[in-house]
Amino acid sequence: MTGDEQVLALLESGDDRAAATALLRAHGPAVLRYLRSVLRDAAVADDAFSLFAEWAWTALPRFQRGSALRTWAFGIAWNAARRVSDAAWNKHKERLRTTDASRLAAEIRASSALELARQSDRLQELRRNLSPDDQNLLVLRVDQRLSWEEVVAVLGGGGESTSPAAVRKRFERLKERIARMARKKGLVKH
Repeated sequence: MTGDEQVLALLESGDDRAAATALLRAHGPAVLRYLRSVLRDAAVADDAFSLFAEWAWTALPRFQRGSALRTWAFGIAWNAARRVSDAAWNKHKERLRTTDASRLAAEIRASSALELARQSDRLQELRRNLSPDDQNLLVLRVDQRLSWEEVVAVLGGGGESTSPAAVRKRFERLKERIARMARKKGLVKH
């Protein structure tokens, strides 16, 4: 049984708490990598991940199965990233209750730290030069291997209206720009 099948079975049985735990264990490490890549600041990404965990924990019982759980989770993560990047968040810093979701988020962050430390510094330097929207597109497609339809679904959660063809074209332009940047930095040969 896959992680998603387990989550859905637990939801159907009415065990929302176990379903949320299974969801965070199955998708939490990938979501944390995604948030760290997109936000480029470990502390801000940790805030976003905690917010993601709280939102996913409370929203999961209402999951409509209109998309894959993974897509749904990344959509929540993108909204959490947008929230913590908001000036109002930084000014007031919402205080989250310490709950099961927060404790589990802390556990996932700790277990993922070693893997995250292995990321290439040079690639991170290139990524830091990208806009948050371009960073998000790159992470969703390359790091998380989401389909074009899933990428559109995640982006659509933030209010963007686009098509898979438009996102593919934007991604092609982004790849060309990254290749130019890599050549300029001497990371690849001309």
